[in-house]
Amino acid sequence: MNIEQKKWFYLFLLAFTWGSSFILIKKGLLDLSPLQLGSLRTVLSSLFIFSIGFKSLKTIETHQWKWIVITGLIGTFFPSFLFAYAETEVDSGVVSVLNSLVPLNTVLIGLAVFKIATSRTQVFGVILGFVGASMLIFNNMELHPDQNYLYAGLVVLATVMYASSVNIIKRYLQEVKPLAIATGNFVAIIVPAIFVLTFSNFFTSETFLSNTIYISIGCVIILSLFGTVMAKIVFNSLIQISSPVFASSVAYLMPLVALLWGLLDGEVFGINQGLASLLILLGVYLVNRKVK
Repeated sequence: MNIEQKKWFYLFLLAFTWGSSFILIKKGLLDLSPLQLGSLRTVLSSLFIFSIGFKSLKTIETHQWKWIVITGLIGTFFPSFLFAYAETEVDSGVVSVLNSLVPLNTVLIGLAVFKIATSRTQVFGVILGFVGASMLIFNNMELHPDQNYLYAGLVVLATVMYASSVNIIKRYLQEVKPLAIATGNFVAIIVPAIFVLTFSNFFTSETFLSNTIYISIGCVIILSLFGTVMAKIVFNSLIQISSPVFASSVAYLMPLVALLWGLLDGEVFGINQGLASLLILLGVYLVNRKVK
C-alpha cells in the first residue's frame, strides 16, 4: 500500500471509529456523569496504550516533551470532558456535525499562527464543508427545539483545541513516532485524570446501584480502546504522511457515520440532512484535491 492509498485508508478508518464514538458517549452517559466518563475514558486509554507503547517514550527528546504535554492536554484531556458535557444537552449526531469545525479551525490557526501554506481550493473546500455542517445543525435545531444549544459552544471550544494540537504535531513533532506521541500524551494526563475520577464519586457504592452501569462502562472501554488509543495512533500517523488539513478533514466524514448510528438508534434523518452530507463530501474532495 503506497502513501496515497494509506492516507485514504487511515482517513476512512478514523471516520468510522470516531464517528462511532458519539453514540458510545451517549450510551455511556446513561449511568455515568460527564466527569466520570471523561476521566474513566482517559485512565483506561492510558492503561491500554502504556501496555504497547511505553518503550517508545525513550525516543522522545527532552525539548519535545513540552509539546507532548500541551498536545496531550488540548488534544485529549480537555476535549474528553467537553464532549461528554455537550452530549448531556445536545444529540450525538449534532455534536458530531459541530466537530466538523476542526478543518476550518485547522486552516485558520495554521495560517495565523504557524504560517502553514494553504491553497484557495482547500479554503473553499473547508468553507463548503462548513456550510454543509451548518445546514445539518440548523435542521436538527428545528427537529429538536427543546435542546440547549449553548452546550454546543463546548464542542466549538474542543474543535479549536483539536486544531491547535494538529498544527503543533505537524510543526514540532514531525520526527517523533506516532506511538511515542500518543503514549507521551497519556503520560502527561493520566495523573490529573485519576484525580478527577477519584473525586467524581466513581468509586462509591451509589455508582454501581444501577443494573445497567456495566453497559455504560463497557461503552467507555470500547471508546477508550478504539476511539481514543487506536484512533490517536492512526491519526498521528495520518498527520505525518499527509497535511494538517487532510488529517483534520476526517471530521467531515465522521458526521455521516454518527448520523447513521443515530438513525439506528431511532433518530430522524431526512432529505435535507442527505443534501448537507453531499456538500460535506464535496468539501472533503476539494480540501484534498491536488492543485496544479
